[in-house]
Amino acid sequence: MTLEDLRKQVEIKELELNALLEITQAINSNLPAASLYKIYNFTLRSNLQIKKLALFVLDDEWNCKASFGTEHHFQSVKLLPAFKTVQDITHLREFDECEFTEFDIVIPVTHKSNTLALVFVGGLEKDESGNVDEAGLRFIQALSNIIIVAIENKKLANKQLAQEAFRKELEIASDVQQFLFPESLPNSELLKVEASYLPHDMVGGDYYDYIPINQNQFLICIADVSGKGIGAALMMSNFQASLRTLLRQTPNLTDIVEALNYQVLENTKGEKFITCFAAIYDIKLKTMVYVNAGHNPPILWDKRSGLRLLEDGSTVLGAMHPLPFLNEGFITDLDDFLLFCYTDGLTETVNEQGQEFGVDRVLHYFNQDHTYTKDLKTIHQDIIVALDSFKGKKGYNDDITILSCRVG
Repeated sequence: MTLEDLRKQVEIKELELNALLEITQAINSNLPAASLYKIYNFTLRSNLQIKKLALFVLDDEWNCKASFGTEHHFQSVKLLPAFKTVQDITHLREFDECEFTEFDIVIPVTHKSNTLALVFVGGLEKDESGNVDEAGLRFIQALSNIIIVAIENKKLANKQLAQEAFRKELEIASDVQQFLFPESLPNSELLKVEASYLPHDMVGGDYYDYIPINQNQFLICIADVSGKGIGAALMMSNFQASLRTLLRQTPNLTDIVEALNYQVLENTKGEKFITCFAAIYDIKLKTMVYVNAGHNPPILWDKRSGLRLLEDGSTVLGAMHPLPFLNEGFITDLDDFLLFCYTDGLTETVNEQGQEFGVDRVLHYFNQDHTYTKDLKTIHQDIIVALDSFKGKKGYNDDITILSCRVG
């Protein structure tokens, strides 16, 4: 080896060290991925004197993140399937003629047996035998590996931070939802109210409420928002606030429902809707006024009339304004009764054969003797145990809320 060869090797090593230093400093500066790709591009072009390059990185799909000196615009070129299986430094002459054959070599960048990127390089200096410096290629591979793995780690860290932030948001939304539910429910000889809530996720879209109006009247309500998660919880929070505000202004259930429909539509622009059942009972007059806005019909049992479904009302809230129709249900001489309300998560639970639990099974339970002598908590437990047995190994697909009221 001549002195000139040694000098040249020292220069190459110096350039490689400079390139490594620049890349390392850029990573330690916590620069965004786009800036790191620019520095990578500049470093390989200037320090390592590479004449032609295209860097393809696998995110959700393969995309070109850096390129220079090429005949084709590789940012708009799709990576061919043949390259996706490359596991080692490979000459492009082994592939059919295509856009990529303007390069000499493809260098895979791997981490834990996974291919993260492919570096296409061209215009490389060759020795007298026409061979490319293998050590130089390995250095390009190592340098590319450093920056690609750093970017991948940055993505994972950002993802973990986003997941943690989302978990915090879910916790807050879950707390908000718990505040929506009444702190306590009446449990006297005259009036008993019982609620059971089984959320499918940390934050659900179901809501129930019991609101005393005066000494003789109270409102009972159950509702279900289309959709789940934080948006559903916030929507329900707004719905509850609106309902309680409107109830202080007027006891007229038709006016309340019309106003709620308008507010839901205004807030969601028709992208979400709410099913709702609301009833006002007057203990002194023994009357119940109710509106069912597209909700599963509650089951009412009383000594005089037996079982019936409460279906009068309107369509779902938030779909259109004004409501196409709105009929109040009005029941008189109601002094000894049981009202059973629920959301569609109960009746739409599916078993291993694909059958729904359905309302008929609930009605069958209430048609049995002595059901009405049971306390409300036992009735809820019976229904939930029957539902759990029915679904078998299948999971629940939705929130389930049960709200019952007994007077007399």
